[in-house]
Amino acid sequence: QVQLVESGGGLVQAGGSLRLSCAASGRTFSNYAMGWFRRTPGKEREFVAVIGWTGGSTYYADSVKGRFTISRDNAKNTVYLQMNSLKPEDTAVYYCAATEVGTSWYLADFGSWGQGTQVTVSS
Repeated sequence: QVQLVESGGGLVQAGGSLRLSCAASGRTFSNYAMGWFRRTPGKEREFVAVIGWTGGSTYYADSVKGRFTISRDNAKNTVYLQMNSLKPEDTAVYYCAATEVGTSWYLADFGSWGQGTQVTVSS
């Protein structure tokens, strides 16, 4: 069990950038792979990106490859999502999540979730 708090969301115009942060506490942060998911109204949460325990393994959804970068700083117990070249389709509530399974993209593998941060991209 780990507690997660997201920050960094906001309003940005298409083509702009944002960096989301997720601060973790409660358990040893480095023992968890960390993921980012997002949800838009009327849709289920969808996978965005995941990073392994040490940051050596990363995977991205096809929709964000080349534009988003996930990273982590275990000394600061924080995971980041750098979002560049944002599109209106990226508008969603973004959630960070933690899993002990490994570098997974399956929602069910993640046992700890933050409350989310809103990202809105205007056209």
